[in-house]
Amino acid sequence: MAQRNMSLQKTAMPTQPAEVRNHNFSEVALGYTYEMAVSEARRCLSCKNHPCVAQCPVAIDIPGFIDRVAQEDMQGAYEILARSTALPAVCGRVCPQETQCEGVCVRAIKGESVGIGRLERFVADWHREHSEDRPVKPAPNGHRVAVIGAGPSGLTCAGDLAKLGYTVTVFEALHMAGGVLVYGIPEFRLPKAIVRHEIDGLRALGVSIETDVVVGKTLTIDELFDMGYEAVFIGSGAGLPRFMGIPGESLKGVYSANEYLTRINLMKAYSPESRTPIQRSHAVAVVGGGNVAMDAARCAKRLGAEQVFIVYRRGMEELPARLEEVEHAQEEGIIFRTLTNPVEVLGDEKGWVTGMRCVEMTLGEPDASGRRRPIVKEGSAFILDVDTMIMAIGTQPNPLIRSTTTGLETDRHGCIVTNGDDGLTSRPNVYAGGDTVTGAATVILAMGAGKRAAEAIHRSLSGQKA
Repeated sequence: MAQRNMSLQKTAMPTQPAEVRNHNFSEVALGYTYEMAVSEARRCLSCKNHPCVAQCPVAIDIPGFIDRVAQEDMQGAYEILARSTALPAVCGRVCPQETQCEGVCVRAIKGESVGIGRLERFVADWHREHSEDRPVKPAPNGHRVAVIGAGPSGLTCAGDLAKLGYTVTVFEALHMAGGVLVYGIPEFRLPKAIVRHEIDGLRALGVSIETDVVVGKTLTIDELFDMGYEAVFIGSGAGLPRFMGIPGESLKGVYSANEYLTRINLMKAYSPESRTPIQRSHAVAVVGGGNVAMDAARCAKRLGAEQVFIVYRRGMEELPARLEEVEHAQEEGIIFRTLTNPVEVLGDEKGWVTGMRCVEMTLGEPDASGRRRPIVKEGSAFILDVDTMIMAIGTQPNPLIRSTTTGLETDRHGCIVTNGDDGLTSRPNVYAGGDTVTGAATVILAMGAGKRAAEAIHRSLSGQKA
């Protein structure tokens, strides 16, 4: 048995210096070295009850793969990961481990948790760089399943079903598979070559991906059944942006975060060779406090903006973004204007943004969400001089699928209603999961929903009982 590392501190992640990285789109976190990974893995106590596994939405055998790293068996560690997740290199980079597996790590009782996400990333990267093994396509079982959306939930559902011998076709509206992994999360957090490699692994399993297919317009769910598919999984996400409804939102220079990030991440607008236009701003205000807001702000800084503000109506302690993302943003020079809310976007005679009229806020009693309710501070209005405003206050599902599918129940937010934990909708043999059910959430929760739906589809089509 390898000797335990009883350090109370997790092994630090090497990163690009802030003053360098805020001028490029290369990955910020550089990853563990081999020696770092082994040392960090030996901090795991392999405790009896494994609370980390219970908190993982895809139920990875976390102690098992970490023990393999501690024993320097990286191939064995990857094989354990691959049993539960189709996207380990992605999860290791973007999952909020601090509120899931690492949040219940026994080592965190006295000190810092084991760096589970960092180890998952290391193992996936090691396998990609050192192993030539590719997944083996299973023998077909004679059943066909259609998956709508090539994002985290759809890809997970497709991969799990393909491993069981199902013939799976994924229909993706954009010209590239990956969903939010390619259009939403910036290159400096998740390199797109890694996403492509993970998707290539699914194709090797036999998953077919058809891009530029807008279900609800190009095809309907009824037509998919007519084509011989026996079940359909809807993982189309929540890509319709929300706005505040304040005066001036139609001015030039106002973006939704979805549009802004899609232009940058999917269309590479930061590259001189890109044909996709994007505003080169001097001062940018990003309204919102989640990970999407941090991504948009950090992208704006990299595009050359001299000042970038996060404008958030609650305080720093209430920011919903990951702590690591907030810290990285602060290091890169992003200015946080918390307890601030915009009430009007100002413009010039040509219709371009010239500023935002804002008010200061105080926090009152908790609201229905459990967070303290923001209250306007009387007489606190001021002008924030910016030439670009990016709305990052949330998204909702596009109505196209629900408006073209009979018998599909949705809630008042436009999210698809499912029956219990297996993702079954009000339509027989139609399942759904991820953001199209929950509204905007995390990659790993979407993956968990895709995994559970795949299990339910398999039980139904194979005649197994729950």
